[in-house]
Amino acid sequence: MTIRANRCILLVMTVALLWPLTGCWDRRELNELAISVALGIDKVDDKYQVTVQVVQPAEVASQKGGAGNYAPVVMYQTTGITIFEAIRKMTITSPRKIYASHLRIVVIGEQLAREGIGNALDLLSRDYELRTDFFLLVAKGIKAEKVLKILVPLEKIPANKIYNSIRTSEKVWAPVTAVTLDDFIMDYESKGKNPVINGIRVTGNAEIGIKKENVEMIQPAARIKNSGIAVFRKDQMIGWLTEDQSKGYNYVINTIKSTVGHIQCPDGGYVALEVVRSKSKMKAAVQNGNLRLAVDIHVEENLGEVQCQLDLTKVSVIQELERKAELRVKDLVEQTMDSAQKKFRCDFFGFGNALHRSNPKAWKKLQPDWDEHFAEAPVSVTVKVNIKRTGTIGNSFMLDREE
Repeated sequence: MTIRANRCILLVMTVALLWPLTGCWDRRELNELAISVALGIDKVDDKYQVTVQVVQPAEVASQKGGAGNYAPVVMYQTTGITIFEAIRKMTITSPRKIYASHLRIVVIGEQLAREGIGNALDLLSRDYELRTDFFLLVAKGIKAEKVLKILVPLEKIPANKIYNSIRTSEKVWAPVTAVTLDDFIMDYESKGKNPVINGIRVTGNAEIGIKKENVEMIQPAARIKNSGIAVFRKDQMIGWLTEDQSKGYNYVINTIKSTVGHIQCPDGGYVALEVVRSKSKMKAAVQNGNLRLAVDIHVEENLGEVQCQLDLTKVSVIQELERKAELRVKDLVEQTMDSAQKKFRCDFFGFGNALHRSNPKAWKKLQPDWDEHFAEAPVSVTVKVNIKRTGTIGNSFMLDREE
């Protein structure tokens, strides 16, 4: 075969390989799409009411805070027998097709959450266009649409504010848990753990909150606030955890990254302690035919604030602070366990999964009525706290002040 023939063959092969790279068969032009960043789902009679928060690119992209004539987002809302129909139906009022691949949050109204959200989430898990890294939220005591109407300061796009607030609060405060669609489905399908979803609510004057006036004030009239954790049995919401119980939940499932708490001084006043590291382990075992549950928690803390007169140079003083800190964490966890066993009779921690790992034979026997076995089992909570640092100073400058 001649050199020319070889070159011709090579050229044909190169063109054939490059041909699929010339374009995307399903490309979408940005000016043809309405990019949705938040989705709200409510139930109205026997239909789904779907609300979407769509970005207005010109307002968000402006370096001077927007042109000033429009809000940074616009809301579209329709109803339908199915969510898919409702979203497509929005083209009646929207000049562009709703594009949901950039969803940050999906908010579910509490009424729908209590009825069951399995069917409502089917589209979100089935649609190939959707990523599953958005956060699921339950609107506490209100419809999802009311949450998506509120304009917020600091972030132009309200959905981004909610998403970032959950991320930040989960890292530094702890009564918040970020739950994605994948997380929910994994817990739903698990036989040893029921799902939870973070709660959210609107505080203040919601009527002003839907206007640009809300973000033009030093103190906005309405705010969106993280609010506890919603407990589910399978896909039905059965109640709420308080803020303290939500923090206790995160201690148990080992998701505490950092938080702050306080303990009382012997002679009045308080000491604030910052958790800098927390490690917990759940245990479930069957001994002599009886189910026993245990939680072991090890916490490292730093001294953050002293509002009383303590001599921090004494080892005994530090040890007493550690003892009180242990009691504080133990109380949070026991509050949560008590609520889970007596109020909800529902294992949303994952003790069933722990038993499945450690003793598959016992799990197979207890699994059909696991929540009932969980509700009656004794729980041992062990907490060990170590205070590592007292800050940049030792004793408070107030300790030796003259009366």
